[in-house]
Amino acid sequence: MHDQNSIGDFATLRAKIHQLAEKLGFAAIGVARADPGAACEQLREWLAAGYHGSMDYMARHAELRCNPSSLHPGTLSVISVAVDYLPHQKNSDGPEQAAISRYAQGRDYHKLIRNRLQKLADEMTALIGPFGYRVFSDSAPVMEVHFASQAGLGWRGKHTLLLSKQGSWRFLGEIYCDLPLPVDSPTEDHCGTCKACIDACPTKAIIAPYQVDARRCISYLTIELAEAIPEEFRPLIGNRIYGCDDCQLCCPWNRFAQLGDSEFRPRQGLDEAPLTGLFAWTEEEFNERLAGNPIRRIGHERWLRNIAVALGNATPDPGNLAALESRLEHPSALVHEHIVWAITQQREKLGFFGPLNASSGQ
Repeated sequence: MHDQNSIGDFATLRAKIHQLAEKLGFAAIGVARADPGAACEQLREWLAAGYHGSMDYMARHAELRCNPSSLHPGTLSVISVAVDYLPHQKNSDGPEQAAISRYAQGRDYHKLIRNRLQKLADEMTALIGPFGYRVFSDSAPVMEVHFASQAGLGWRGKHTLLLSKQGSWRFLGEIYCDLPLPVDSPTEDHCGTCKACIDACPTKAIIAPYQVDARRCISYLTIELAEAIPEEFRPLIGNRIYGCDDCQLCCPWNRFAQLGDSEFRPRQGLDEAPLTGLFAWTEEEFNERLAGNPIRRIGHERWLRNIAVALGNATPDPGNLAALESRLEHPSALVHEHIVWAITQQREKLGFFGPLNASSGQ
């Protein structure tokens, strides 16, 4: 089926794939057998506990994750890749700045990594002729961390992200293929007794080593959750308006992380933007300025919801209060509720205890 006359055996092909991947800018590459193994049972237990919250697609597509051939018939091997993305070495954001997860400060990675994987598959086709494959990057139900760890790219950290001796600021991608490639050896776990990520989580979402309750995770609350953010978590969110990097920022292995691909450099000043400035964006500005950025997917309504919470948590300041009040007439009930909450926080800290604006309903 696969003509190997011009390339030798599959071990030689794998070596060629490594060379091609390096040329295309991948930081790491490895091969795993297309068998999720025990990871499937762990996923089912996680879902049964309800830790996925409102992410219904996790339960709906669970069996697709567990059966690679159901996503791409004939899949035998998973080529797993990593791309470095760390946009800067800044470790914290000022209280008046918006804290945005580093992966989302620049270009959307999904399309970029899939395009690179497609180029890799094209190069492979040029070497061996047509073969069956499908490329992914957080774009389908794939056990990304499992396959990456099995392919030797790193190990599953206690925060559940892929971790390596080069850190965790890496995007992952895969090629499911029908080639019987020799597999790489899994990487040994090097977390040891460290529990820095568990201790650092603001909402205690890492409920046990290697187990996250997404319902408590700030990334889930600010990105995945479409409804109101539970009040118990709002003060803990601080100035984080899209995602949270705390469990990575504290990780000792990330001291060895290098700055990532220039494609992911911050755009629109998202690495140092003031909360009030972002809160003032109209929906049109939001869509225009965040074109090609993953943040755009949450929509303007959730964007305002998240920033309202951050402004409520911000340093007491008449400017923050004025910014919130300027949006009090917003037609979205979701946005309005969070603005009222935030105004209450600001007023209490400023010592204003009178009634809110009548339009707040209180």
